[in-house]
Amino acid sequence: MRKIGKVAAAALSVAIISSMAGCGAGSGSSTGSAANGTSAKKYTIGVAQYMTHPAMDASLKGFKKGMEKAGFQAGKNVTYDVQNAQGDQSNCVTVANAMASKKPDLILAIATPIAQAVAKMVTDTPVVVTAVTDPADAKLVDSNEKPGGNITGTSDKTPVKEQIQQIKQILPNVKTVGIMYCSNEANSKLQADWAKKACESIGLKHQEFTVSAANEVQQVAQSMIGKVQAVYIPTDNMLVTSMKVVTGTTTPAKLPIFVGEVGMVQNGGILTVGINYEKLGEQTGAMAAKILKGESKPATMPIEYQNQYDISYNSAVAKQMGITLPDSITKKGTDVSSGS
Repeated sequence: MRKIGKVAAAALSVAIISSMAGCGAGSGSSTGSAANGTSAKKYTIGVAQYMTHPAMDASLKGFKKGMEKAGFQAGKNVTYDVQNAQGDQSNCVTVANAMASKKPDLILAIATPIAQAVAKMVTDTPVVVTAVTDPADAKLVDSNEKPGGNITGTSDKTPVKEQIQQIKQILPNVKTVGIMYCSNEANSKLQADWAKKACESIGLKHQEFTVSAANEVQQVAQSMIGKVQAVYIPTDNMLVTSMKVVTGTTTPAKLPIFVGEVGMVQNGGILTVGINYEKLGEQTGAMAAKILKGESKPATMPIEYQNQYDISYNSAVAKQMGITLPDSITKKGTDVSSGS
């Protein structure tokens, strides 16, 4: 009996030690689960932003908000390493290289040019993109429905047809619309093509005005005066940052500019029917959280879009040009002019 008792005691001791070892191994890999469903692991998110301007800044702000709602709080269980290429293509490569070497848990790429640079350098880290008009057209994914690789995210595809239709509604006597964009930006060229088709569908003529560098903007803006009765500018990165240069030339000449996003309206555009970039960023953050939690993989996560659009107008510029905005705009939209 004493011999059997010693064997039983020894077996019990081994079982206890094994059980403690098992607990230790589990806490080392995930340290348990927090109440919000995320593990106690600390994550690093690499942020590759193409340049500083309101839409991209709002995208990043929204992304952090979406992550926080999913339980990823900055300074607690997630750290953001933000790198900004300042609108320079060579800097995009530098930032992408840095992201590839640091190997964060996930990369957020904001805007098409830097997303393309990241895609070339990073193949073994999940990447979510935002402020990209058409990820498939930009060769970032196999298709927008089935990305197929390590990249997914959200599209900032704007309702170009509706934006062009607003020109006709507000200025029914317009015959020819100028379409101004940067010829070096794939997303801008794509939107310009949509704008041409939209013009043709409602009987408007169109004329292209392209720039390839910021120092060309004022000259090209000047060249539009007298040739067209209104201008459309899509969500073009170069022209977003040069909007005041454009409107500084066109507004005194009473040439109205219709644009792709709200920041451009604030800087002298007449109107946009566009997406909310902060909400889009929040949507992107929710997608990233699912990837980090292991609930989804980029390869099988379709590109997501916004289905609701905001009307933004600039009453001060409209008044300066002698344009009366209809009630359908002023009652449904938001006046973003200075002092409104």
